[in-house]
Amino acid sequence: MITYRKMVKEDIEDVIDLRIRQLNDEYAAKGQTPPEGVDLRSSLRDFYERHMAAGTFVGWLALDGEKIVGTGGMSFVEKPPYYTCPTGRIGLLNSMFTDPDHRRMGIARQLLSRVVEEARAYGCGTVHVTASDMGVKLYTAYGFTHNDNFMQYPL
Repeated sequence: MITYRKMVKEDIEDVIDLRIRQLNDEYAAKGQTPPEGVDLRSSLRDFYERHMAAGTFVGWLALDGEKIVGTGGMSFVEKPPYYTCPTGRIGLLNSMFTDPDHRRMGIARQLLSRVVEEARAYGCGTVHVTASDMGVKLYTAYGFTHNDNFMQYPL
């Protein structure tokens, strides 16, 4: 039976392992290898510790017994309010991952529902996500729509 709970500080190392696995899987799906020499482990630890303590990140976990088999996270940012987001508060959906042996069981949708509710409770007016090819189907079925105006500039 799959159970769900909020991420706590003691989960950080396990979540880091899953996040790195997720990123490696995304590179492999594109026929690429991750860049060498990038220390994500310490950067991720710093991120989770700081943002969980500040209340600007919340994570939810799916567990099969004691084993974490899925994750979903929401970061909260704020920018000047605008018409379609009058609070200026935005949820940035991230770290959505389900272990391959546990896919097609509704776990990702359950995690998504929980983190979207966290964004609503935080007062967010919208949720943004940069989706993998696999994630697009989940997010579209949930009600997310494409925004053709999104652009990024690498620094």
